[in-house]
Amino acid sequence: MAKLEISTVINRPVEEVFAFLSNPENDPKWRSGIEVKKTSEGPIGVGATYRTVVTALGRRIEGENEVTEYEPNRGYAVKSKSGPFPVENGVTFERVEGGTRVTLTTVAEPGGFFKLAEPLLVSMVKRQFEADFVNLKDLMEAHAL
Repeated sequence: MAKLEISTVINRPVEEVFAFLSNPENDPKWRSGIEVKKTSEGPIGVGATYRTVVTALGRRIEGENEVTEYEPNRGYAVKSKSGPFPVENGVTFERVEGGTRVTLTTVAEPGGFFKLAEPLLVSMVKRQFEADFVNLKDLMEAHAL
């Protein structure tokens, strides 16, 4: 099982950071190599589903994801329903002086090709998430998002 955790402080109120990040359709605005489309009706919350396409290790990885936890301004979690291997992402939000601490935790169980490449995959994904979080922080603090 592969696990990684990334955290950053964004100098914006927790309500604004949560509102933006809890909508997966905003991911392409700050994350590289991802496409997201909501596939369920109704508001964002537990049970909402999304179709994602991620490019990793030169491969397009398509999958369906479902929101499994959703607590406004505190956190949310998303679990893969399909794709090459199970993935769970949890994002927590914490008020801190001057802004919001955002922490992403990802747990995955790579199989097949991805199992063989697990150490490389974890290293690459961590580097990419770190770069994406720098981008997110810069864009949100510049009020570009």
